[in-house]
Amino acid sequence: MIRSFLPLAALLASTAAFAAPPHASERPMSVAALSGAQAPAAQAVRKLQLRPELNLARDLITFGDLIAGLGTEAAAIPAFRAPALGETGTIQVARIVEAAQAAGVVRDAGDIEGHGFAQVVVTRLARRIMASDFEAAVKTGLQERYGIDARMFALAIDGGAPAVAVEPELTGEFAVLDLTFDPRSRRLQARLAVPGSMAMRLKPARISGQLVETVEVVVPRRAIARGETLGKGDVVTERRPRDGQGAELISDVRGAIDKVARRSLMAGMPLRSGDVQREEIVAKGDLVTIVYEAPGLLISMRGRASEAGAMGDVVSVTNPQSKRVLQGTVSGPGRVSVRATSAGRVASAQ
Repeated sequence: MIRSFLPLAALLASTAAFAAPPHASERPMSVAALSGAQAPAAQAVRKLQLRPELNLARDLITFGDLIAGLGTEAAAIPAFRAPALGETGTIQVARIVEAAQAAGVVRDAGDIEGHGFAQVVVTRLARRIMASDFEAAVKTGLQERYGIDARMFALAIDGGAPAVAVEPELTGEFAVLDLTFDPRSRRLQARLAVPGSMAMRLKPARISGQLVETVEVVVPRRAIARGETLGKGDVVTERRPRDGQGAELISDVRGAIDKVARRSLMAGMPLRSGDVQREEIVAKGDLVTIVYEAPGLLISMRGRASEAGAMGDVVSVTNPQSKRVLQGTVSGPGRVSVRATSAGRVASAQ
Protein backbone atom coordinates (compact mmCIF):
# COMPACT_ATOMS: atom_id res chain seq x y z
CA MET A 1 0.00 0.00 0.00
CA ILE A 2 1.40 3.43 -0.94
CA ARG A 3 2.09 5.46 2.17
CA SER A 4 1.25 9.13 2.65
CA PHE A 5 3.96 11.58 3.72
CA LEU A 6 4.58 13.04 7.18
CA PRO A 7 4.49 16.86 7.24
CA LEU A 8 7.77 18.67 7.82
CA ALA A 9 6.41 20.84 10.63
CA ALA A 10 9.82 21.63 12.09
CA LEU A 11 10.72 23.66 9.02
CA LEU A 12 7.73 25.98 9.30
CA ALA A 13 8.34 28.76 11.78
CA SER A 14 4.82 30.10 11.49
CA THR A 15 3.15 27.06 13.05
CA ALA A 16 4.08 23.74 14.61
CA ALA A 17 1.04 21.87 13.37
CA PHE A 18 0.52 23.00 9.78
CA ALA A 19 0.02 19.44 8.60
CA ALA A 20 -0.73 17.29 11.60
CA PRO A 21 -1.62 13.66 10.97
CA PRO A 22 -5.33 13.26 10.25
CA HIS A 23 -7.74 11.89 12.83
CA ALA A 24 -8.87 8.31 12.46
CA SER A 25 -12.29 9.53 11.40
CA GLU A 26 -10.88 11.70 8.63
CA ARG A 27 -11.70 10.46 5.14
CA PRO A 28 -10.07 11.59 1.86
CA MET A 29 -12.00 14.47 0.39
CA SER A 30 -11.51 16.71 -2.58
CA VAL A 31 -10.93 20.44 -2.48
CA ALA A 32 -14.31 20.92 -4.13
CA ALA A 33 -16.00 19.21 -1.18
CA LEU A 34 -14.17 21.39 1.32
CA SER A 35 -14.99 24.61 -0.42
CA GLY A 36 -18.44 23.90 -1.84
CA ALA A 37 -20.27 25.80 0.89
CA GLN A 38 -17.83 28.70 0.95
CA ALA A 39 -17.11 29.46 -2.69
CA PRO A 40 -19.46 31.98 -4.24
CA ALA A 41 -21.31 31.13 -7.41
CA ALA A 42 -18.98 33.30 -9.48
CA GLN A 43 -15.42 34.13 -8.52
CA ALA A 44 -13.56 37.04 -9.98
CA VAL A 45 -10.21 35.82 -8.66
CA ARG A 46 -8.58 32.95 -10.51
CA LYS A 47 -8.05 29.91 -8.27
CA LEU A 48 -4.71 28.32 -7.59
CA GLN A 49 -4.30 24.97 -9.36
CA LEU A 50 -3.39 21.80 -7.50
CA ARG A 51 -1.08 19.47 -9.43
CA PRO A 52 -2.26 15.83 -9.55
CA GLU A 53 1.22 14.28 -10.01
CA LEU A 54 4.79 15.24 -9.10
CA ASN A 55 8.21 13.87 -10.04
CA LEU A 56 10.90 15.21 -7.72
CA ALA A 57 14.63 14.78 -7.25
CA ARG A 58 14.67 16.48 -3.81
CA ASP A 59 13.85 15.00 -0.42
CA LEU A 60 11.43 17.85 0.41
CA ILE A 61 8.15 18.85 -1.22
CA THR A 62 7.39 22.57 -1.26
CA PHE A 63 4.02 24.22 -1.63
CA GLY A 64 5.20 25.45 -5.02
CA ASP A 65 5.60 21.83 -6.12
CA LEU A 66 2.03 21.06 -5.09
CA ILE A 67 0.22 24.27 -6.05
CA ALA A 68 0.70 26.15 -9.31
CA GLY A 69 0.46 29.95 -9.27
CA LEU A 70 1.95 30.76 -5.86
CA GLY A 71 4.29 33.67 -5.31
CA THR A 72 8.04 33.02 -5.02
CA GLU A 73 8.16 33.24 -1.23
CA ALA A 74 5.13 31.04 -0.61
CA ALA A 75 6.21 28.51 -3.25
CA ALA A 76 9.55 27.96 -1.47
CA ILE A 77 7.99 26.95 1.88
CA PRO A 78 8.60 23.25 2.67
CA ALA A 79 5.40 21.27 3.08
CA PHE A 80 6.08 17.51 3.26
CA ARG A 81 8.90 15.02 3.11
CA ALA A 82 9.30 13.26 -0.24
CA PRO A 83 9.23 9.45 -0.43
CA ALA A 84 12.46 7.45 -0.40
CA LEU A 85 14.61 7.37 -3.54
CA GLY A 86 12.82 5.56 -6.34
CA GLU A 87 9.55 5.21 -4.43
CA THR A 88 6.05 6.65 -4.95
CA GLY A 89 3.60 7.92 -2.35
CA THR A 90 0.39 9.93 -2.06
CA ILE A 91 -0.79 13.00 -0.11
CA GLN A 92 -4.47 13.49 0.61
CA VAL A 93 -5.80 16.77 -0.81
CA ALA A 94 -7.43 17.58 2.54
CA ARG A 95 -4.02 17.46 4.23
CA ILE A 96 -2.48 19.73 1.59
CA VAL A 97 -5.23 22.30 2.08
CA GLU A 98 -4.90 22.08 5.86
CA ALA A 99 -1.13 22.56 5.70
CA ALA A 100 -1.41 25.45 3.23
CA GLN A 101 -3.86 27.27 5.49
CA ALA A 102 -1.72 26.67 8.57
CA ALA A 103 1.36 28.04 6.79
CA GLY A 104 -0.51 31.09 5.54
CA VAL A 105 -0.09 30.10 1.90
CA VAL A 106 -3.87 30.36 1.32
CA ARG A 107 -6.68 31.83 3.42
CA ASP A 108 -9.58 29.62 2.40
CA ALA A 109 -9.92 26.11 1.02
CA GLY A 110 -11.81 27.62 -1.90
CA ASP A 111 -8.65 29.38 -3.07
CA ILE A 112 -7.35 26.06 -4.45
CA GLU A 113 -8.89 24.21 -7.39
CA GLY A 114 -8.39 20.46 -7.04
CA HIS A 115 -10.41 19.33 -10.09
CA GLY A 116 -12.20 16.73 -8.00
CA PHE A 117 -9.26 14.41 -7.25
CA ALA A 118 -8.70 13.36 -3.65
CA GLN A 119 -4.92 12.84 -3.55
CA VAL A 120 -1.67 13.90 -5.18
CA VAL A 121 0.78 11.22 -6.37
CA VAL A 122 4.46 11.98 -5.75
CA THR A 123 7.38 10.02 -7.21
CA ARG A 124 10.97 10.47 -6.02
CA LEU A 125 13.29 10.20 -9.00
CA ALA A 126 16.33 7.96 -8.65
CA ARG A 127 19.07 6.14 -10.50
CA ARG A 128 18.61 2.42 -10.00
CA ILE A 129 21.58 0.09 -9.62
CA MET A 130 20.99 -3.12 -11.57
CA ALA A 131 22.45 -6.63 -11.21
CA SER A 132 24.67 -5.94 -14.23
CA ASP A 133 26.13 -2.92 -12.38
CA PHE A 134 27.04 -5.14 -9.41
CA GLU A 135 28.72 -7.67 -11.70
CA ALA A 136 30.69 -5.04 -13.62
CA ALA A 137 31.89 -3.37 -10.42
CA VAL A 138 32.99 -6.64 -8.83
CA LYS A 139 34.84 -7.77 -11.97
CA THR A 140 36.66 -4.44 -12.11
CA GLY A 141 37.57 -4.79 -8.44
CA LEU A 142 38.90 -8.33 -8.97
CA GLN A 143 41.09 -7.12 -11.84
CA GLU A 144 42.45 -4.15 -9.90
CA ARG A 145 42.95 -5.83 -6.53
CA TYR A 146 43.67 -9.47 -7.38
CA GLY A 147 44.78 -9.35 -11.01
CA ILE A 148 41.97 -11.70 -12.00
CA ASP A 149 40.46 -11.51 -15.48
CA ALA A 150 36.82 -12.37 -14.69
CA ARG A 151 35.43 -11.90 -18.17
CA MET A 152 34.93 -15.65 -18.52
CA PHE A 153 32.86 -15.76 -15.34
CA ALA A 154 29.44 -14.60 -14.17
CA LEU A 155 28.65 -13.33 -10.68
CA ALA A 156 26.04 -15.32 -8.79
CA ILE A 157 24.89 -13.08 -5.92
CA ASP A 158 23.52 -14.86 -2.86
CA GLY A 159 19.80 -14.08 -2.70
CA GLY A 160 19.96 -11.97 -5.87
CA ALA A 161 21.11 -8.40 -6.34
CA PRO A 162 19.70 -6.05 -3.66
CA ALA A 163 17.46 -3.16 -4.66
CA VAL A 164 19.59 -0.03 -4.67
CA ALA A 165 18.59 3.51 -5.69
CA VAL A 166 20.78 6.61 -5.58
CA GLU A 167 20.36 10.29 -6.35
CA PRO A 168 19.41 10.73 -10.03
CA GLU A 169 22.00 13.43 -10.69
CA LEU A 170 24.91 11.12 -9.84
CA THR A 171 26.61 9.68 -12.93
CA GLY A 172 29.74 8.22 -11.33
CA GLU A 173 30.53 4.52 -11.62
CA PHE A 174 29.18 2.06 -9.09
CA ALA A 175 32.44 0.90 -7.49
CA VAL A 176 33.85 -1.52 -4.94
CA LEU A 177 34.87 -0.09 -1.55
CA ASP A 178 35.98 -3.38 0.03
CA LEU A 179 36.45 -6.79 -1.58
CA THR A 180 37.57 -10.20 -0.30
CA PHE A 181 38.00 -13.19 -2.63
CA ASP A 182 38.90 -16.87 -2.17
CA PRO A 183 40.49 -18.20 -5.41
CA ARG A 184 39.86 -21.85 -4.50
CA SER A 185 36.11 -21.62 -3.91
CA ARG A 186 35.65 -18.44 -5.99
CA ARG A 187 33.58 -17.05 -3.13
CA LEU A 188 33.62 -13.31 -2.50
CA GLN A 189 32.22 -10.54 -0.32
CA ALA A 190 32.01 -6.91 -1.37
CA ARG A 191 30.89 -3.49 -0.18
CA LEU A 192 29.97 -1.08 -2.97
CA ALA A 193 28.74 2.49 -3.45
CA VAL A 194 28.36 5.34 -5.92
CA PRO A 195 30.78 8.21 -5.20
CA GLY A 196 29.00 11.24 -3.73
CA SER A 197 25.78 9.44 -2.81
CA MET A 198 24.47 10.51 0.58
CA ALA A 199 22.10 7.54 0.62
CA MET A 200 24.94 5.04 0.10
CA ARG A 201 27.28 6.87 2.44
CA LEU A 202 24.92 5.94 5.25
CA LYS A 203 24.19 2.46 3.90
CA PRO A 204 26.57 1.01 1.28
CA ALA A 205 25.46 -2.05 -0.67
CA ARG A 206 26.84 -5.31 0.72
CA ILE A 207 26.81 -8.60 -1.19
CA SER A 208 28.27 -12.08 -1.05
CA GLY A 209 28.40 -14.51 -3.93
CA GLN A 210 30.47 -16.71 -6.19
CA LEU A 211 32.07 -16.53 -9.62
CA VAL A 212 30.70 -19.22 -11.93
CA GLU A 213 32.26 -20.34 -15.20
CA THR A 214 30.37 -19.35 -18.33
CA VAL A 215 30.21 -20.36 -21.98
CA GLU A 216 29.14 -18.50 -25.08
CA VAL A 217 25.71 -19.44 -26.34
CA VAL A 218 23.48 -18.21 -29.15
CA VAL A 219 19.99 -17.10 -28.11
CA PRO A 220 17.03 -15.77 -30.13
CA ARG A 221 16.19 -12.10 -29.62
CA ARG A 222 12.49 -12.88 -30.13
CA ALA A 223 10.13 -15.82 -30.34
CA ILE A 224 10.74 -17.86 -33.50
CA ALA A 225 7.98 -19.93 -35.10
CA ARG A 226 8.57 -23.43 -36.38
CA GLY A 227 9.71 -23.38 -40.00
CA GLU A 228 10.87 -19.74 -39.81
CA THR A 229 14.29 -18.86 -41.20
CA LEU A 230 16.61 -17.09 -38.72
CA GLY A 231 18.27 -13.87 -39.89
CA LYS A 232 21.23 -11.90 -38.52
CA GLY A 233 18.96 -9.70 -36.40
CA ASP A 234 17.15 -12.67 -34.84
CA VAL A 235 20.02 -14.09 -32.76
CA VAL A 236 22.75 -12.80 -30.45
CA THR A 237 25.68 -14.34 -28.56
CA GLU A 238 25.62 -14.21 -24.75
CA ARG A 239 27.62 -15.72 -21.93
CA ARG A 240 25.71 -18.08 -19.64
CA PRO A 241 26.76 -20.25 -16.66
CA ARG A 242 28.21 -23.53 -17.92
CA ASP A 243 26.42 -25.70 -15.37
CA GLY A 244 23.02 -26.90 -16.49
CA GLN A 245 23.40 -25.87 -20.11
CA GLY A 246 23.64 -29.42 -21.46
CA ALA A 247 25.39 -30.44 -24.66
CA GLU A 248 25.28 -29.50 -28.35
CA LEU A 249 24.96 -25.77 -27.67
CA ILE A 250 25.43 -23.45 -30.63
CA SER A 251 28.23 -21.04 -29.71
CA ASP A 252 28.59 -19.16 -33.01
CA VAL A 253 25.81 -17.16 -34.64
CA ARG A 254 26.93 -18.54 -38.00
CA GLY A 255 25.58 -21.87 -36.84
CA ALA A 256 22.08 -20.38 -36.61
CA ILE A 257 21.84 -17.68 -39.29
CA ASP A 258 19.97 -18.77 -42.44
CA LYS A 259 18.86 -21.93 -40.66
CA VAL A 260 15.25 -23.01 -40.26
CA ALA A 261 13.68 -23.57 -36.83
CA ARG A 262 12.70 -27.20 -36.38
CA ARG A 263 10.36 -26.22 -33.54
CA SER A 264 9.09 -23.09 -31.82
CA LEU A 265 11.97 -21.24 -30.15
CA MET A 266 11.64 -18.98 -27.10
CA ALA A 267 13.43 -15.65 -26.83
CA GLY A 268 16.51 -15.83 -24.60
CA MET A 269 16.73 -19.64 -24.53
CA PRO A 270 20.11 -21.03 -25.68
CA LEU A 271 19.97 -22.76 -29.06
CA ARG A 272 21.13 -26.33 -29.57
CA SER A 273 22.17 -27.91 -32.82
CA GLY A 274 18.96 -29.92 -32.95
CA ASP A 275 16.81 -26.77 -32.76
CA VAL A 276 17.67 -25.60 -36.29
CA GLN A 277 18.47 -27.09 -39.66
CA ARG A 278 19.56 -25.84 -43.03
CA GLU A 279 16.74 -24.75 -45.29
CA GLU A 280 15.70 -27.58 -47.58
CA ILE A 281 15.61 -26.49 -51.21
CA VAL A 282 14.88 -29.98 -52.50
CA ALA A 283 11.97 -31.85 -50.97
CA LYS A 284 11.50 -35.60 -50.95
CA GLY A 285 9.57 -36.62 -54.06
CA ASP A 286 10.34 -33.41 -55.99
CA LEU A 287 11.13 -33.59 -59.68
CA VAL A 288 14.68 -32.25 -60.07
CA THR A 289 17.20 -31.64 -62.83
CA ILE A 290 20.25 -33.88 -62.61
CA VAL A 291 23.28 -32.13 -64.08
CA TYR A 292 26.74 -33.39 -65.00
CA GLU A 293 29.22 -30.81 -66.28
CA ALA A 294 32.74 -31.39 -67.53
CA PRO A 295 34.99 -29.59 -70.05
CA GLY A 296 33.17 -29.84 -73.35
CA LEU A 297 30.39 -31.95 -71.87
CA LEU A 298 27.02 -31.22 -70.35
CA ILE A 299 24.52 -33.92 -69.50
CA SER A 300 21.17 -33.16 -67.93
CA MET A 301 18.18 -35.31 -67.22
CA ARG A 302 15.07 -35.34 -65.11
CA GLY A 303 14.85 -37.31 -61.92
CA ARG A 304 12.90 -37.57 -58.71
CA ALA A 305 14.49 -36.84 -55.33
CA SER A 306 14.36 -39.81 -52.97
CA GLU A 307 15.12 -37.61 -49.95
CA ALA A 308 15.05 -33.98 -48.94
CA GLY A 309 18.20 -31.87 -48.91
CA ALA A 310 19.59 -28.40 -48.23
CA MET A 311 22.26 -26.63 -50.25
CA GLY A 312 25.35 -28.88 -50.34
CA ASP A 313 23.63 -32.02 -49.10
CA VAL A 314 24.21 -35.32 -50.90
CA VAL A 315 20.88 -36.89 -51.87
CA SER A 316 19.65 -39.84 -53.86
CA VAL A 317 17.72 -39.23 -57.09
CA THR A 318 15.91 -41.73 -59.28
CA ASN A 319 15.23 -41.79 -62.99
CA PRO A 320 11.45 -42.42 -63.08
CA GLN A 321 11.72 -44.35 -66.39
CA SER A 322 14.77 -46.55 -65.82
CA LYS A 323 14.39 -46.67 -62.01
CA ARG A 324 18.15 -46.24 -61.69
CA VAL A 325 19.41 -44.40 -58.56
CA LEU A 326 22.18 -41.78 -58.49
CA GLN A 327 23.94 -39.89 -55.68
CA GLY A 328 24.26 -36.14 -56.24
CA THR A 329 24.84 -32.87 -54.43
CA VAL A 330 22.08 -30.28 -54.10
CA SER A 331 23.42 -27.28 -56.02
CA GLY A 332 20.31 -25.11 -56.18
CA PRO A 333 16.52 -25.18 -55.95
CA GLY A 334 15.36 -28.26 -57.87
CA ARG A 335 18.91 -28.98 -59.07
CA VAL A 336 21.26 -31.88 -58.22
CA SER A 337 24.83 -32.08 -59.55
CA VAL A 338 26.96 -35.20 -59.82
CA ARG A 339 30.74 -35.56 -59.64
CA ALA A 340 32.91 -36.35 -62.65
CA THR A 341 33.45 -39.90 -61.41
CA SER A 342 29.71 -40.46 -61.81
CA ALA A 343 29.65 -39.67 -65.53
CA GLY A 344 29.41 -43.28 -66.58
CA ARG A 345 26.58 -43.87 -64.16
CA VAL A 346 24.76 -40.80 -65.38
CA ALA A 347 24.97 -42.00 -68.94
CA SER A 348 23.80 -45.47 -68.05
CA ALA A 349 20.95 -44.10 -65.96
CA GLN A 350 19.33 -42.33 -68.92
